[in-house]
Amino acid sequence: MKRLLRPLIRYGYAPLMLIGVNGTGIALAASGAPKPWLLALLALAVGLSFTAERLLPYQETWNHSAGDAGRDTAHTFVNETLLLVSVAAIPALAALIPAGGIWPHHWPFVLQVLAAVLVADAGLTLVHFASHKIGALWRFHAVHHSVTRFYGLNGLMKHPLHQTLEMTAGVVPLVLAGMPVTVAAALALAVAVQLLLQHSNADYRVGPLKHILALNEGHRFHHLKWAGIGDVNFGLFTLTWDYLLGTKTYDPHRRFTSDMLGMAAHPDYPTAYLPQLAEPFRPSGACTHPSEDPAPDRHTTADTA
Repeated sequence: MKRLLRPLIRYGYAPLMLIGVNGTGIALAASGAPKPWLLALLALAVGLSFTAERLLPYQETWNHSAGDAGRDTAHTFVNETLLLVSVAAIPALAALIPAGGIWPHHWPFVLQVLAAVLVADAGLTLVHFASHKIGALWRFHAVHHSVTRFYGLNGLMKHPLHQTLEMTAGVVPLVLAGMPVTVAAALALAVAVQLLLQHSNADYRVGPLKHILALNEGHRFHHLKWAGIGDVNFGLFTLTWDYLLGTKTYDPHRRFTSDMLGMAAHPDYPTAYLPQLAEPFRPSGACTHPSEDPAPDRHTTADTA
């Protein structure tokens, strides 16, 4: 049975999530369905993520907790709650926008959601890029880079202050434009689905789309632990900004293990939830010790099929 399912997962999992789950979410949001339906759809997406990772893992060991499952669950709960709160606050924020903004309400709903995705992608990606260049931001972003196994829940393993900063950059321009709360709800689901896909341990394939969409094949390079080496593939939804910033990279020969992940500059980064929240405020939170990839010739081969 597993042998039959593996090809379906390899080539069908990403379309199921990107088109099936997001498409259902867009339909529910457009129809004004109660928000619990979208939460149920998110729970289904998490279940699909874990199922795909177990039936077709990239690294079998990454499916097993290293004492981090409770911590990752706490990060996911807190950060997803922040995301939902931001969506709930949109009507109040929208009331402050004079004349309702410039939102294209006359567009088909699906195009409104796609427009929101592209605008949010720009804001989120640029803050992500800045977080690797500005020390004060890196302190908070380093929480996300402390992981040593790569799986779905890593996407929401972030310091809540950094999560808030990213979402502010991605969503505030949309709110100022007058984005409806129904579009925001569909966008929130799309963000969660994308984070699951981008950090998935499932060994799925998307063919040439790996050079356009910001999915796990490319995002693993972003989590290489050596200073400067992981400053690539910043995009959340697409790699558009990485092409513009010159940070897009891909090497089909690179295989990833836990030894390559984390932070070489801070290998003893706290692993428990509360210590991770406190670490950015400590001197050790700067993570400034230099380190180099022992195989630098293996990370810069770009755009190879």
